[in-house]
Amino acid sequence: MTTETLAQDGLKINWVEMPTYNTIMALAAGAGLLLIVTFGRQLLQRRDIVPEGWAMAFIVPGAILAATGLHMTLTWPLASGGFAFDNIIFGEPALAFGVLMLAIGFVLWRRAPLFASAIPDEEAAGDARMRYVRGLIGPMSVFIFGLGLACFAIAAAGWTYTLFAAPPEEPISGQFADYPLVEATFISGLYVLVGVGAVLFPFALRRLQRALLLIAGWAWGLAGLAFLLFGALNYFTHIGLIVNTQ
Repeated sequence: MTTETLAQDGLKINWVEMPTYNTIMALAAGAGLLLIVTFGRQLLQRRDIVPEGWAMAFIVPGAILAATGLHMTLTWPLASGGFAFDNIIFGEPALAFGVLMLAIGFVLWRRAPLFASAIPDEEAAGDARMRYVRGLIGPMSVFIFGLGLACFAIAAAGWTYTLFAAPPEEPISGQFADYPLVEATFISGLYVLVGVGAVLFPFALRRLQRALLLIAGWAWGLAGLAFLLFGALNYFTHIGLIVNTQ
């Protein structure tokens, strides 16, 4: 029995052989991007921070992305259904982003006194935090830059091969099944936004150029909100797809 067969009554998918969990992945990725933008804004504005709370905020979605991304990267669960490319598109970026978020959460928990702004002089505390963040993330910015380029490549593949199109059996998204370029443009556009933020981030961080930080923040913020809402919507659409194709 193949994973995916076309019968008289429509598309049939053996979901036991093709586990799909990019719902929670999209939700966690969207939340993670929004958290990074909000946290960076609070650092730049020298606001008081509760580091333990932020550590939890980064570790929870980071653990979800690292676990699901690692499983998708190593086992290719979508390959048997004919969607092998989705394991690269969703699995590998999720794994990388999840590990980065876990690292940020660990540092926030370990260096809590510095981020809690315990120094009496608020301006000195803010400057100390920013110097530490620049020194901490600077070496990792090479990897972040590379991930940005990878996002551009994923977006290009999405447009070139009109990927991401939902089948007619999927509620809402399936309405655009005859127009595959619509969803390909939407998802590829989100990857472009993430890529723009990732590519600009190292240059913005190096000299704390507010214009570049603002562009990167808006790109990640818009992409994060879209991923969050789209992931939440997919809880309905993917459940509907399973009901309609099982």
